[in-house]
Amino acid sequence: MNNPNIRALAAKTLVPVITKGQSLNTLFEPALEQVDARDRGLFQQLCFGTLRHFHQLQAITQTLLDKPLRTKDTDVYMLVLIGLFQIIHLRTPDHAAISESVNASRKLKKTWASKLINGLLRNFLRNRAEIETTLTHDNAYLFSHPQWFFDQLKSSWPDHYAAILNANNLQPPVCLRINTTLNSRDHYVQQLNALSIQAEPLTYAPEGIRLLESIDIRTLPGFEQGHFSVQDEAAQLAATLLDCQANDRVLDACAAPGGKSCHILERQPAISSLTCVDLEANRMKRVEQNLARLRLTEKATLKVADVGDTDAWWDSRLFDRILLDAPCSATGVIRRHPDIKLLRRPSDLAKLGGLQLQLLTALWQTLAPGGVLVYATCSVLPIENERIITAFLAQQPDATHLPIAASWGIARPIGRQLFPQVGGHDGFYYARLCKAKGSEPD
Repeated sequence: MNNPNIRALAAKTLVPVITKGQSLNTLFEPALEQVDARDRGLFQQLCFGTLRHFHQLQAITQTLLDKPLRTKDTDVYMLVLIGLFQIIHLRTPDHAAISESVNASRKLKKTWASKLINGLLRNFLRNRAEIETTLTHDNAYLFSHPQWFFDQLKSSWPDHYAAILNANNLQPPVCLRINTTLNSRDHYVQQLNALSIQAEPLTYAPEGIRLLESIDIRTLPGFEQGHFSVQDEAAQLAATLLDCQANDRVLDACAAPGGKSCHILERQPAISSLTCVDLEANRMKRVEQNLARLRLTEKATLKVADVGDTDAWWDSRLFDRILLDAPCSATGVIRRHPDIKLLRRPSDLAKLGGLQLQLLTALWQTLAPGGVLVYATCSVLPIENERIITAFLAQQPDATHLPIAASWGIARPIGRQLFPQVGGHDGFYYARLCKAKGSEPD
């Protein structure tokens, strides 16, 4: 493999996120294939870490630049941010961070930028204390989030916002969900310990473990055999709350990439059927692949459709359980997807709220009397969570809120809210709704 310059490749990978609003996920994997295995960890740190701290690094850079760089030179701008990220957060030796950033500009065939990058980074080092003092009242610098999100979060959670923002800026843990149809959690932890791989059981998810060291997941025992999946602890709670019973007909709406679908089948292999619906065909392929690796395909039916358009996919047979993992702002998983800080806009919230209520209303007609619907989002904003469920309950007389008795998260008037935890679970929201017995679909 002709290994590229890691920093130049990271800058090129991040440019479309900044200039075109593209998702880092779609850009990162193709770029990673170009990187030698020994450098992949650093490449990931540079891409994800620079976006995770983007607003802080941008605030510093604005104090260093006399005038903004041209859009066509966004790659140079990103090299400056990558250099600052290494100095501040990776503790890369100063001289190495500067020389490597300068060298990367040459690899981008922008030798004119070498002097600029060198000057900016050295200027930061000379005046770091003064610059940091100047920025002590700048929320973008202090918390490294967009102002609109800072305002929303502080207004919604005045006692929790600072902890949420702090957790968002740290690297998340890697959690696994053990496929209990093939293995047990305790046995798998023993297997890992026998290989000197440190892991511990999760606190709230009964099938979950947390890895205590960085390792290539594909090298763990049982990966190809489907003994585990990668899934955060908060997401693992969905199947537990759904509490499927033998012979239930189950719907997983917005199912991709299939982690929760697989967990449903692992927890209750005796369900009658599982219907998985998702709008995007390429994402549904991920569901199919995950079900196949975990050997769970027998009872799953996959449908590519708009789940809100029930005429397009529903056979009119009622479901006993429905999981609606609704499209949302994903503000509870920013630490895993730091590009959300740049891609999400305040105007998205109203659009998402309308879609969430629309999906709830459409799917309610497919739920059997006495059935349970679990509403989930990976959002920490009440406007997408308890306010949506409150509005739905007000318009749906046969819907009842089922309080969740749990030790995780915090109880809300409707549902429970989890915040991202340092070294722990992501941010999530759950509500359980029951359909009155004796009610009939229209």
